[in-house]
Amino acid sequence: MLDPSKEAHAHADRRLRSEQVAWLTTVRADGQAQSTPVWFLWDGETFLLYSQPGAQKVRNVSANPKVSLHLGDDGAGDDIVTFEGAATVEPDTPRADRVAEYLAKYQTAIEGLGYEPGPFARTYSTAIRVRPTRARVW
Repeated sequence: MLDPSKEAHAHADRRLRSEQVAWLTTVRADGQAQSTPVWFLWDGETFLLYSQPGAQKVRNVSANPKVSLHLGDDGAGDDIVTFEGAATVEPDTPRADRVAEYLAKYQTAIEGLGYEPGPFARTYSTAIRVRPTRARVW
């Protein structure tokens, strides 16, 4: 999806691996788009995020897999990283506390919310995988 030989794509990949929050846009049953800030793990091909099972985004993805996901810009409308893709709820994905890369990225933030990794993973127990179909980077 990203071409690391292009500087803008290499820069986007670095941001995706380090930034804490992305915006996930899903579509409700009534057709209304809904954007939500999410923690995510980018592996170079897909995004992995976790949600509380009863969250609206889980219902949205289950009914309509079309999503977009983007990082914030630089405040002046540049440094854009957006993806369109398909999301699936993945019940067989390991819990967040069993994904070493996710813990490495978010352990401090998890503790900042007053959680230990195990209770966090039980609360945010629904894994969602986003498989990008289109990227826009500039």
